[in-house]
Amino acid sequence: MLTVKAFSLLTEFDISLFQSGKHFRMYQKLGSHLVESEGEQGVYFAVWAPHARQVSVTGNFNAWNPKSHVLLPRWDKSGIWEGFIPKLGKGTVYKYHITMPNGKGLDKGDPYALRWETPPQTASIVWDLDDYRWDDQTWLEKRLQRAGKPQPWSVYEVHPGSWKKIPEDGNRSLNFRELADELVPYVKDMGFSHIELMPVMEHPYFPSWGYQITGYFAPSGRFGSPEDFMHFVDVCHRADIGVILDWVPSHFPGDIHGLYLFDGSHLYEYADMRRGFHPDWNSYVFDYGRNEVRSFLISNALFWLDKYHIDGLRVDAVASMLYHDYSRKEGEWIPNVHGGRENLEAISFLRDFNEAAYKNYPGIETIAEESTAFPAVSKPVWEGGLGFGQKWMMGWMHDTLNYFKRPPVFRRWHQSEVTFSMVYAFSERFMLPLSHDEVVHMKASLLYKMPGNEWEKFANLRALYGHQWTHPGSQILFMGGEFGQTTEWSHDRGVVWDLLKYDFHKGCQEWVRALNHLYTEHPALWWHAFSPEGYEWIGGDDTENCVLAYLRKGSPTDKVLLVICHFKPGILENYTVGVPFGGVWRELLNSDDSRFGGSGTALNGELNAEKKASHGKDFSLTFKLAPLAVQIFEGRDLPKAKPPKSGKQAGKAPAKPKPSEKKQPDKPGKNNVGKDSPKSVGM
Repeated sequence: MLTVKAFSLLTEFDISLFQSGKHFRMYQKLGSHLVESEGEQGVYFAVWAPHARQVSVTGNFNAWNPKSHVLLPRWDKSGIWEGFIPKLGKGTVYKYHITMPNGKGLDKGDPYALRWETPPQTASIVWDLDDYRWDDQTWLEKRLQRAGKPQPWSVYEVHPGSWKKIPEDGNRSLNFRELADELVPYVKDMGFSHIELMPVMEHPYFPSWGYQITGYFAPSGRFGSPEDFMHFVDVCHRADIGVILDWVPSHFPGDIHGLYLFDGSHLYEYADMRRGFHPDWNSYVFDYGRNEVRSFLISNALFWLDKYHIDGLRVDAVASMLYHDYSRKEGEWIPNVHGGRENLEAISFLRDFNEAAYKNYPGIETIAEESTAFPAVSKPVWEGGLGFGQKWMMGWMHDTLNYFKRPPVFRRWHQSEVTFSMVYAFSERFMLPLSHDEVVHMKASLLYKMPGNEWEKFANLRALYGHQWTHPGSQILFMGGEFGQTTEWSHDRGVVWDLLKYDFHKGCQEWVRALNHLYTEHPALWWHAFSPEGYEWIGGDDTENCVLAYLRKGSPTDKVLLVICHFKPGILENYTVGVPFGGVWRELLNSDDSRFGGSGTALNGELNAEKKASHGKDFSLTFKLAPLAVQIFEGRDLPKAKPPKSGKQAGKAPAKPKPSEKKQPDKPGKNNVGKDSPKSVGM
């Protein structure tokens, strides 16, 4: 047995913080690190395995011999094994051989490894991240200056392994540098403000889309080196595009080289499978009550913000973390200490995570995929909230898609499906999602959810996007949706770019591009995205014609926008809508414009508001109402917009849902459709 030298990067203070769940930089201490000890270059290894009888490092340097390099247990009973092995360097391939309490051995990857072998290989790789030279200081300074201030959030969701394939090279995925060359200019041209990447962390099973992670601190080797991913983020920032990563602290897979049964015990997961196993995903739930696990997870979140300059983390499956009975039947879950179904440990963890992220990296954003009516998800921790910056508005998504699936002749009886969201639109800081989840598992593409012939399908899809982009909140759209992909998303096939040869698809893409540029250029659409000052109903009760009319407002010096949504076919020649001011109103965008694939027969140009009362306003506009379209007008030479009195909305309220149509918060479960509701859930 070769000697492993005693060495440590850990101080007593590190151990104290780690054991109290408050060490948020453990990636600087645990894992493998290139160091010098007594004049020798080598690698320091440290791993938490408190129930192991013995831990050794095996690798390509010792023929994977578990008897060669045995680590030393720390004297402080922290459960950490450590040691220095001289002459090893960057690129060393290794695993930890862990002797379990029963004497049997396990070969595990390093939970804190900065790089992993490319699947199907499963070993960790000694690496460091100090050689890359960043060139995004201007972006980071701008991000800091914008912290806490209104800014546009129009997000393009991307699965990096299938955004574009190379058929000539075995249909392979683009690597990170190729994505930097092709994806970034495309997103810039389309006008999106951010790219959200489905998980880039190392995962053994490609069809999991990255949501079953084994290497939490390593970008997947499928797409290149850690430096290649840094280059991608750097290029995004130099193009003024933010990068959001999907982050998965909710569960992990049972692959033998991963976190499951790490030292022969339920170390990272709850020991009782009524809490520790996810029936939906055949995976395991982190033990949020174990402080060392909390330190691991929050360190991981801060790691991506620190080392990779990431601008936001979208936290996956938050609802599954919040409730013990998520997807579990009666008798299959354990109540909390108060007898309730809320996971109090997970709630505490999420608050700690959000506080740490915003304190250390002001200007970043955390976003919750949370599908229930859990209260105050996007309220600050000091106000009793979970502390997220935004929350996906799943209720809007479900209701709106249900509405658009209906043939227009039936929509008059379901107007509440597109107005109900305004009842609770400002109860959270909402992001409106049309994500990957809506175009998989036999749900059909967004285009093919729409009724009617080909022209009508595209007209409906453009109207859906027009409503999404002008609704309060921010928005996210999954790749391929911007040009009306006809098939469901396939991680093997990828986005079908050949569709852009056809005019309707090109027109849809041009519509999304125009919406994005209008959105970023007009603060009326984002200055008050999360507060009622930015929105005013004109009318939502014209159910016969399926029309919505509303104003969007920015700061007092910004122009007001009037949005008209008409969700029925047919042109109405003289449609009148009340407006708050006189003067000239100019039609900025009309989804029925021929350049977007529309008929082009109901364009309006500039209009003068008449001194004629309508919809409770002193002035009104009369114009052509386009078929299945969204029309956006800008008021010119207007006085400063005044906020509604007493915080209430002026004008007519939206059509109230019938009692049978009112949405109630769903109990989380396998078939949970996730209706957001203004009603609170007690803890």
